[in-house]
Amino acid sequence: MGIFSDIHRYREAGEGMNYNNLEEFGEPAYSLFTSSKVFSLHHKIDVTDENGILKYHAETKFPSLHDRTYISDAHGHLISYVYRKFFTLHERHFIEMESGLSFEMATEWFHIIKDIMNIEGLAWQLRGNILGLNFQLYDQNGDVVALISQKMLSLHDKYCIDIYQPDYEEVVVTILITLQHMMNDREVSSSASSSSSDSSGK
Repeated sequence: MGIFSDIHRYREAGEGMNYNNLEEFGEPAYSLFTSSKVFSLHHKIDVTDENGILKYHAETKFPSLHDRTYISDAHGHLISYVYRKFFTLHERHFIEMESGLSFEMATEWFHIIKDIMNIEGLAWQLRGNILGLNFQLYDQNGDVVALISQKMLSLHDKYCIDIYQPDYEEVVVTILITLQHMMNDREVSSSASSSSSDSSGK
């Protein structure tokens, strides 16, 4: 059975797709799902298929000022490496694929409700709705590569990825892991700013 929500489009494995996504983008080739392991010194993310079978694993070394994250396939083979520079003017992460491909993810400024993340080196773009936690990944031709949606109010930081261009699966997974880190960085920064404002107001 499909999901009707206009805003929030996350679904669990085994659930039908959001009808709005189906109407706008059609049926994906397949879907993947992520779940972060919380309360750990190492930030760990597992990526599984519809049947819960492990496809990829990401792990961030702790402590790490540069948010160094290594992504491996189910057999333990490294597929990509993600990091950020400690001092940047805005959100920016660097990605190096084992295939030799390298690119950067950077957030455009001055977007209040929607996020636009440019993927420099691929000429791709990730467009998102912050309120609904939904994102669309487009290639250099403007064709959809994948749809990404995050589960609200989840202790395990869950995402669903509907993949439309299977040839780019490893790149899509790496972009999704990078997006999770960028969203987490934003939450930490927002919490720090709120705490600072509360302290100065006392």
